[in-house]
Amino acid sequence: MAPTTAFDALYRAEREKVLALCLHVTGRRADAEDAAQETFLAVHRALRFFRGDAAVSTWVYRIALRAALRVTARRRPTEPVDPETPGANGDAEVASRAEARRILDALGRLSAEHRMVLALFGLEGLGHRAIAEVLGVPEGTVWSRLHLARKRLASDLGLPSATPPR
Repeated sequence: MAPTTAFDALYRAEREKVLALCLHVTGRRADAEDAAQETFLAVHRALRFFRGDAAVSTWVYRIALRAALRVTARRRPTEPVDPETPGANGDAEVASRAEARRILDALGRLSAEHRMVLALFGLEGLGHRAIAEVLGVPEGTVWSRLHLARKRLASDLGLPSATPPR
């Protein structure tokens, strides 16, 4: 398969997942789009050098996480995450958006390492071993980061801190 054709197929397969991952790390749609664009530019440049040591998706996620962290680092600390505007569905939607905002704010207070492991595990559905490959850390580190992230998030949201099943 020609490099451009391979890139096109990879882009179509991973575009939405990369954008979602970047959105969860950055907390802002514009930043997530910038990070996703940086990701695919880097993937395009490096695709011919990919050795196959890991799954292609793992390689792409690793690039996406680094891009999202770079974009987040460039943002001024006082810039908030994207505000939500209420829609036309009345009080229920306003309450739902308020709860979503509360959760997003709590996620925003987590460290980047904790947000990344939560996004990869809870949103992307990756297992501990795959997350370890993406992040380049031992599997035990993934377990501990996930445990601490859940614990801090539960505490911040005023929820019981029972450890969820593995």
